[in-house]
Amino acid sequence: MNVADAMTPREDVVTVELPGTRDDVLEYLQERGFSSVPVVKNSADGEEYRGLVSREELIERPDEDQLAVLMREVPTVTADTSVEEAAHLMLETGSRRVPVVDGRLEGIVTVTDVVRAIARGEVDVDATAGDVATADVNTTYAGTPLPVAEREIYYANVPYTVCLDDGGRMSGILTEVDIIEVARVVEGEDDTGDSVAGQDDEWMWEGIKAIGKRYVPTRNVEIPSEPASKFMSDGLVTVSKRKSIVEVAQAMITEDIEQIPLVTGDELIGIVRDVDLLEAL
Repeated sequence: MNVADAMTPREDVVTVELPGTRDDVLEYLQERGFSSVPVVKNSADGEEYRGLVSREELIERPDEDQLAVLMREVPTVTADTSVEEAAHLMLETGSRRVPVVDGRLEGIVTVTDVVRAIARGEVDVDATAGDVATADVNTTYAGTPLPVAEREIYYANVPYTVCLDDGGRMSGILTEVDIIEVARVVEGEDDTGDSVAGQDDEWMWEGIKAIGKRYVPTRNVEIPSEPASKFMSDGLVTVSKRKSIVEVAQAMITEDIEQIPLVTGDELIGIVRDVDLLEAL
């Protein structure tokens, strides 16, 4: 199966154009739950693909407003690349969305597209949830303030955390998408101190006396301080070790989720992420 059979074609791909601002892409990341959005620029020669803007860049760089600075370059594939090759590239580079480019943007193939192909039986894979699950599970206390939980997710370098109740039992899952849905950029100002140049400074073209303080505008991401339990998804879907990869993929597509806890009875023993299904290919 080639990328052309799994990708979202250009006419259905949501893009943002240069020049543009973070507000142009924020709507798609917040309201539609996208992990990233392609950036294009229209010129006399037609549309040119330039890069991607992801939710990570928006959170980590709140002071930057211009898409040209926020976007990043990622590897691309062509329409005749095999789905297995595309999956390998995603895993190797840590990219959830890979643009399909052949002179111009022809579409985009995502982790979800590959998972959907697995769910439909369109690619060969013979493994179980237990074969691909990760034993190391990122967890946090359900009562943790959301800003702390966001930092915990960031430092763990995964897009989720399983929330545990007072008894250490699973009570929900909090994801990057849940956080960015309620995050907002707030304007402010910062004190730069007194002006340091005096009339006798040789490097000054004109003498400037320090009078009062100077302020510069700032922008910061504000995340509500309520506990993670208020924002997590508590309708948990779980799988056992013996579930086939196809069944796991079908559950992910049906429930629109990117990770499923692996359990034995009520005991959490691992996690199956959508990227783990790509490993099975």
